[in-house]
Amino acid sequence: MKIRDARDGDWERIWPFWRQIVRAGETYAWDPDTTEPEARALWTGPGRRVFVVTDGSGALVASAYVKANYGGPAADLANAGFMVDPAHAGHGYGRALAEHVLAAARADGYRAMVFNAVVATNPAVHLWSSLGFTVVGTIPDAFDHPRHGRVALHVMQRTLQEGDAVTDPA
Repeated sequence: MKIRDARDGDWERIWPFWRQIVRAGETYAWDPDTTEPEARALWTGPGRRVFVVTDGSGALVASAYVKANYGGPAADLANAGFMVDPAHAGHGYGRALAEHVLAAARADGYRAMVFNAVVATNPAVHLWSSLGFTVVGTIPDAFDHPRHGRVALHVMQRTLQEGDAVTDPA
């Protein structure tokens, strides 16, 4: 597996699994009918640093972005989004990418990372918890899940201090 900054041409390889994941309506609070140009702006727009993961064959199997969650005096709080192509789930790509992004965010000067709307039924909640994120707030019945009905959204946070157990970016 190789993790690197995204480059020209990567979006076209991200878009198919981005569309599949968002259309499923289970893990992101984005409109399932988001168009390709709107999706591209959400994922690769201004102020975002985008990463991709390729497997041993060169297939692009996951992507993430990191950006400032707020501006001004709180601009050192990061926000990020992560997606693993469902056809490549279960191989550790998500964890490796998360560790890489956390280290990159710290190296880029962010002091903490905040996830604003983690769907409570999303299996990634366990990943984030294992990586030191804590739920700092829960909004009950905030997300209309296609299989579970109304479920909560979590706000999750972790600090990015020196000495945190994340690896340095490659």
